[in-house]
Amino acid sequence: MKLLNSPRLGRRLALFMIALGANCLIACTQPAANHFHARDITGLLPDLQFQLTSGSGRAMAASELRGKTTLLYFGYTHCPDACPMTLTYIDDALKRLGAEASAVRVLFVSVDPRRDTPQVLQRYASSFGPQVVGLTGTDDQLTAVTKRYRVAYRRETPDANGDYAVYHSSAVFVFDRDGRARLLAAPSGPDDGLADDLRALIGRHPQ
Repeated sequence: MKLLNSPRLGRRLALFMIALGANCLIACTQPAANHFHARDITGLLPDLQFQLTSGSGRAMAASELRGKTTLLYFGYTHCPDACPMTLTYIDDALKRLGAEASAVRVLFVSVDPRRDTPQVLQRYASSFGPQVVGLTGTDDQLTAVTKRYRVAYRRETPDANGDYAVYHSSAVFVFDRDGRARLLAAPSGPDDGLADDLRALIGRHPQ
């Protein structure tokens, strides 16, 4: 994961800015009244809304996910560490849910549409389980959805071989089955309570 195009100083500053943004969002939230393990952000972010393209190549909107507890994560398929680790962490939580996992969808939104075509996303997302949906879009569509959820990202300038990395925020947003933002999860390990939080949201309407 990456941001800013200068050498080491730029990279350090970029990581600091991303961490600062995530920490600010977390710090501005109220203590969890519902005893969730993840941070309760009820009322602090807008409802789930987007217009993007799915791995099957068709247009997809948030309205299709009503009735599902939905996780939203931004990344890219060439990410060497944060993305596969986060998606593996989510997959582990879904496995803990057993049959209840069918009530959950995971949206993996690529911020690297040049390389992450719908076909590439389809293969990548499916490797992390049937609940994972790969999404991409135009730069304007990605700007709209990342600004909506205060997500930072930036692509580096390609090198001589056309390779480049992308800095991106790593938080996981969790929406209840009515599409309301409820939790902000920061992956820390397989036993940090994400499965319990999802189980609590699956059968609950917002208070």
